[in-house]
Amino acid sequence: AEKPFQEVTDVSSGDPHRAGIKPLSFVRQVLALCLYPQLLEHSNFPADVGQRALRMLEACDGGSVGSYTPSSGMLYCRQRISEFIRRRDGVPSSPGDVFLPAGSQKNVLKLLCKGVEGHPPAGVLTPRPCPHTLPALLDEAEVTLAPYQLSEQRGWAVDLEELRRAVKAARRHCEPRAIYISNPGNPTGHVQDRESIEEVIRFAAAERLVLLVDEVYQNSVLGHGSEFISYKKVLLKMNRELVDTVELFSIHSLSGAYTGECGLRAGYIETFNMDPKMKYYLDVILCGDISTPVTGQLALDLMLNPPTPGDASYDTHMQVRVKQRGHELLNDLPGMSCQPAMGGIYLYPRLDLPSGFIKHAESLGIEADVLYCQRLLEEEGVLAGAGQDNGTVDSHHLR
Repeated sequence: AEKPFQEVTDVSSGDPHRAGIKPLSFVRQVLALCLYPQLLEHSNFPADVGQRALRMLEACDGGSVGSYTPSSGMLYCRQRISEFIRRRDGVPSSPGDVFLPAGSQKNVLKLLCKGVEGHPPAGVLTPRPCPHTLPALLDEAEVTLAPYQLSEQRGWAVDLEELRRAVKAARRHCEPRAIYISNPGNPTGHVQDRESIEEVIRFAAAERLVLLVDEVYQNSVLGHGSEFISYKKVLLKMNRELVDTVELFSIHSLSGAYTGECGLRAGYIETFNMDPKMKYYLDVILCGDISTPVTGQLALDLMLNPPTPGDASYDTHMQVRVKQRGHELLNDLPGMSCQPAMGGIYLYPRLDLPSGFIKHAESLGIEADVLYCQRLLEEEGVLAGAGQDNGTVDSHHLR
């Protein structure tokens, strides 16, 4: 069929390479040498690329990325991740608390929320809006989604009173085991400050909830005056009782960060205050079932430990890390308003749709923001995500 556009522009997903953004040269060059070491003798890559590849190959059994690794990941990579965390937070981190399973969030949900016969189903307090893939993950893990609403008027901040309401409501039909936090927010772009993080930690301790913290956009903070602070860093500055008892899973990913290497399928989980038997289950059962490919593990190291000033690749690597802002443009459009994004890669504008359009969507049996996205695709060739996918109710949004 003829369309009024030549190609579809996909702005709905977090896959930058699919959208046409080029991969980082440093990452691809090092991986190329690791996959085909003979290139070390002939390539004209920068010197630090070859040095990093040699170091990585020395860490691989047999000097090859084709060899097996421990189920929880290569010790070299887990040590490098711990070094990154210590450098970032100024607090201790042990490789023994770091795991590299494929599908990090799904594995943690399975670990936390395995149902007990005769008990209510397990539940996770989940933000609205939330990452658009999360509801399906919860459903696959047979976990009840217990929603709490973020405050759009406050830039999508976490509201303590709303958390208290949500956990009380959830206990009527499930057993809340954990609270899911996305910081920086996906898809909202909100970045929590220290006070907000402390409130959530105290709430989790009081309600005996595990903190499941998605921090994959931590190196994509761009709001003026905004700063990423990890939950672990804040927790370890609080009182001793909280430090000794609050259980935390921190998740970072190769796909959600500026590296954007979604196809390499790599991420890490750092645990804190986990029972040794739980860690054993995570290592042997979950990581052993589906482990992260070696190339993904190595790329994680390259993301967390990029070239530094003085390295031959440093200038080129830094030039491609561009910060872009689009909320001012969206706010200028009629019928649309958007909170400033302090971090992450998404914008999440609100749609003020005409009543006739909303009624037309109702007659079709779909949400109005879904119909808007369908029309946007058919008429302009732009694929955006509907707010309904992110769990938004009683309002209409775009991702």
